[in-house]
This record gives sequence, C-alpha cells and structure tokens, in this order.
Amino acid sequence: MQSSYKKDDVILLLKDITGMVEPLENSEREKRIQSGIHYSEMLPKEHLPKEEYKQTFLQALKLYSAPTAKAVELLCEQIIADKSKDAVLVSLARAGTPVGVLLRRYFKWKYGIEAMHYSISIIRGKGIDKNAMDYILSKHPKEKIQFVDGWTGKGAIREQLRIAMLDYEGVDNSVAVLSDPAYVAGKCGTHKDFLIPSSCLNSTVSGLVSRTFCRNDIIGEHDFHGAAYYKEFENNDMTALYLDTVESKFGCDFEFPEEPETHPDPYSEVLRIKEDYNISDVNFVKPGIGEATRVLLRRIPWKILVHSLDDYEYLGHIYELAKEKNAELEVYPLQCYKACGLIRSLADT
Repeated sequence: MQSSYKKDDVILLLKDITGMVEPLENSEREKRIQSGIHYSEMLPKEHLPKEEYKQTFLQALKLYSAPTAKAVELLCEQIIADKSKDAVLVSLARAGTPVGVLLRRYFKWKYGIEAMHYSISIIRGKGIDKNAMDYILSKHPKEKIQFVDGWTGKGAIREQLRIAMLDYEGVDNSVAVLSDPAYVAGKCGTHKDFLIPSSCLNSTVSGLVSRTFCRNDIIGEHDFHGAAYYKEFENNDMTALYLDTVESKFGCDFEFPEEPETHPDPYSEVLRIKEDYNISDVNFVKPGIGEATRVLLRRIPWKILVHSLDDYEYLGHIYELAKEKNAELEVYPLQCYKACGLIRSLADT
C-alpha cells in the first residue's frame, strides 16, 4: 500500500485500490449510508482544507503537540509494562496509524528499540481484517500484540475489537489510545477530551491514505481490506510535519491534570443527548472532540454540541469547520466531552 509515511514507520497491511473506486461527495455518501449501504463500500471524495482552516490546524499543532507527545509517552510506558519492550504495535487504520507511528518513534527515541508496527483495517459492522491478523500472527507471538487507536468516542470500535478477538484466543482485545474520555480503553495517555491535532484533517495528516474499504467485488477472499492513495494531495501533505513536530516534544515537561478518583458515566451522557434531541440511532451521536471533528469532515452534520462558544483553544477548528459546513453550533451542558457531533436521519428531514 503506497503512503507518504516513512518506510520504517509502519507496514500497511492494506490492498491498494487507488483508481478502482470512484470517490463520492459526503452528501451522496450520507444518502447511501442511510439507505443501508455500508460506509466501507464507498470512498469519500476528499478536499484540501481552505487556507483559513489550514492555519487553524497549524495553530492546533502548535498548542497541542506537547500534550500529544506526553500522551504518547504515558501510553508507551503502559504498553512496555504490560507487553515488555518487544511489543508488536497494531494500529487501527486510519486514525490509529499516526499514533502507532508516534509510539514506534518513542520506543526508538527512549529505548533505542525498532518496534514492529503494522496498521490494519477494522470496520464497524464488518469486523477486523482476518487476512491481516493471520499475517501478523504468523510472524509474532500473540501475547505481544497491542492494538492502537487515536481516541475513544462512545467505544464502538473498542467493542468491535472485543467481538473480533473472540476468534483469536490469547490475543489482548484491549486498545491503547491517546485520549479515552469514554473510559473504555485498556490503556490511555489521558481520559481528558483534548485536541489531538491529527483529528483535524483527513488524509493529509494520515499518509495520504483513504479510509479503509471492503466490498466483495474488489476485495477478494484472500485480500487485505483496501484503501486508496491521494496522489493529488502530495504537495499539500502535512503528515511528516505533524509527526516530526510531536516527536520534537518527546521528553517535554507537560503534565495532564490529575484524574478524578471516581470517573463519570460517559455513555449515560450519550444516551441523554440521544433522548434530548430525539435521535433514532445512537450511532448518530458522535461524542468527543475527535468524533465531532470527523462528523464535520466526512458526514453531513445536523448540529454540533459544544460546552462553550468561547473555547477557541480546544474548539477553534470546530467553530471554523461548522461555519464552513453551515452546521449549527449549540451550547449543551457536556460533562464528559467538550464537543459532540449529531447526525440526523434523512427520513426525519
């Protein structure tokens, strides 16, 4: 699979389907998704960010490279404590891949270890790429595998991973993430819902790789799940800038605030939002900064709930995207998250 990641950063266990699938605009994808076509059977038509939003991303990178680096450090130490220094990192494409790269770089920076890092596909409603799993297990001890993702929203992918690992006895079904506001990850840098800069962009901060794809006419029985490479964005790729900037902050003195002794119940907040806004499907509630950003980037949002309209430090990019996408911002008394994206059933509109 072609990408703009450095060759030693990650082994992408993906089939390159570049040019084999016609990407669709978000409005068309939304109609098809809500008509019953699985999201993984389509590719999104991605667009370069406008200059104003690009500057917002660069500001977010400046503000949050140190917290991201600290979260990587804390997560790495937990992985080593559990799996030892020969852990095998298996990131969940696409959002998990930059995190896996950063973890691998931290292993090398702190311990001089060239950790193995693979990135594979897991798809809500379809499961994990079994061919990719079989490939990894043919080369590495099962007890050394550590799954990696970016953050948690409701924990849907975490649950999908738990179910998938019922077929792989002895493989740890937990996931390691930088931010776990849902309190469902096995390991995390923090439970704080903080802005991970890679959540702000699509492929241009993810190795120019698309979301993963799985449709029977293109992905054969023995194929890995697929992804496309956005060659047309090569001159605007910020993957290396993002990774190198965060890496430059390794060893910084940033500290997250102390965790509360008793944690809240994030899923109850999700259900309350679902009820308050008369949303038919809990999957249309996308809590957390990362998920709200993703809704704005690749779905058709109905509303974006925020804890404040003045939190430019954490939510400046969300305000900018909401304005660009003509999505309504609404203040809601969020306790566990700083933002939440809402999608409305097209049948209700």
